[in-house]
Amino acid sequence: MTQRHIELHQFPGGICPPTQKALSTSRPIAYPPLAKQLILPIQQHTGMPGRVLVKVGEQVKKGQMLVDAQLPMSVAVHASTSGIITAIDEHWVPHPSGMKDMCIFLEPDGLDESVEYQGYENYLETNPTKLLECIRASGISGLGGAGFPTDIKLKASKIETLIINGAECEPYISADDMLMRERSEDILQGILILLKLTKADVCLVGIEDDKPQAIFAMKQALEKDKDDDTHRVNIVEVPTRYPSGGEKQLIKILTGKEVPSGKLPASIGVLCQNVGTAYAVHQAVALGRPLVSRITTLAGGALSTPMNLEVPLGTPIGHLLEYTGLHQEQLEQLIIGGPLMGFPVKTTSIPITKISNCILATKQGELSTPEQARPCIRCGYCTDVCPAQLLPQQLYWFSTAQEWQKAESHNLFDCIECGACAYVCPSEIPLVQYYRFAKGEIRQDRAATEKSDRARERFEFRNQRIEREKVARAARRQARANTDTKVLSEKPHAKPMDKQPLRSAGAIGDVESESIQSLLVDEAALEAINKKIRMMEDRVGKARERYEMALSDGLDTASALKRALDKQETKLTTLLSERERMMSHSDPAEGKET
Repeated sequence: MTQRHIELHQFPGGICPPTQKALSTSRPIAYPPLAKQLILPIQQHTGMPGRVLVKVGEQVKKGQMLVDAQLPMSVAVHASTSGIITAIDEHWVPHPSGMKDMCIFLEPDGLDESVEYQGYENYLETNPTKLLECIRASGISGLGGAGFPTDIKLKASKIETLIINGAECEPYISADDMLMRERSEDILQGILILLKLTKADVCLVGIEDDKPQAIFAMKQALEKDKDDDTHRVNIVEVPTRYPSGGEKQLIKILTGKEVPSGKLPASIGVLCQNVGTAYAVHQAVALGRPLVSRITTLAGGALSTPMNLEVPLGTPIGHLLEYTGLHQEQLEQLIIGGPLMGFPVKTTSIPITKISNCILATKQGELSTPEQARPCIRCGYCTDVCPAQLLPQQLYWFSTAQEWQKAESHNLFDCIECGACAYVCPSEIPLVQYYRFAKGEIRQDRAATEKSDRARERFEFRNQRIEREKVARAARRQARANTDTKVLSEKPHAKPMDKQPLRSAGAIGDVESESIQSLLVDEAALEAINKKIRMMEDRVGKARERYEMALSDGLDTASALKRALDKQETKLTTLLSERERMMSHSDPAEGKET
């Protein structure tokens, strides 16, 4: 099949460190034995945690859903094998802060018994809505590192170019390389499904030119496939330069377009997905298999046999290190991720998650050991290599001085934390650590401000409600007083008893009952609408929280969440107006004679 010519462009900055991938690509993908215990974090993605569906002591099967995607930005989690749920508790998870999070502990029974998988045989002819539901139910999030919910990302409109990221530019990591070599046909089918869902005009599969075997395998799969949409797929070799695998950098290389600051690629008609994500989409849609494992690179000089493994999610990294032959006496650093964007860990009980692409066990002297940071000499090297065209030196000063507003105004959140600035810094300043800290502090400040604003709004709503209810009660008391006065004023002019038509006691009681019943109906209606208003105020607060969180993180769903918020606020305004109308009316008993 003839490939169209794609003009390549150059992104600013970047570095060319040694790749160090040969050892882990010298063996095919292997399958480690099951660990004695699997630890599955409830949240393994960017967004909100889902709802736990299982209880301690429950027997589960492989592929059974343990956590559902209840919220728009949540992702389902499934059992990686069959066994018993032994605990649901906090445990260390892969995170730069070394934090703990809620996890499900699964003890395998050794049977590896699965639920019944059911995919779509004619998936390229299946309704897109059903395909998106399948992807969501299968718990697929981006496998390239960010972990963004895939079904949410695929709902972006007006996508012209679909980019499949196979660059894998960071040293040591070769998971995507081996996946393309061994499972290129499944990846291609996943790409065709993504093309169907995005309706993109063209798909560009970007692979660095230091992966000739992966490029050959993908081109061969494309030649074999006879689907009508394969003419839209192009395998493109890109120059080996770090960080060419960054989303915005790869878009620049392949299309020449730049994603505006604070915007997403969808704003310029581009959507990026990782090759691992495309493979997972095919497994889910065609075979009905949820995401319960991933390819992870085990590399570093402290390992006897560096290789790539297909690892059940939740496997402790200590189990994998033992399988690949860790020499504990040689170990200097244990890193989750690559040497530039990864982070060190101190315990081997941390589990593999959906975004764990590499475990790096380095021996002494393998990586340059950071010396004590020295004062900045203002050499400008960090600025020269920054692929996001930021000013790392200024960001460092603002971060150390805790001047968060200035750091944010200098586009701190455009930093992709690639580590190129720290790599070239002659003063050994861990710049990325300062940027991560500053981002965390800014997010905490935002969350605290939003929480305070919501509390203030609820307080003001409550005060307004109490004041309106006081006015309404006073009006009803005045109305009843006016009624009593009117009755008394008419009594002296009444006709003589013997000439008045007599009213039975039952008739008098009926009038009084009718008046009291009217008052009770009014009070009940007012209480009912007050209850609705309180519920709607709570919904508005939650909707505003989800929208502002999506907006601050630059998520595709921000516009949809804003529309939902506007709808809830409109309902609240309608209810408030209805209550004002009810309270402005006079008492139902007013004007009636008793």
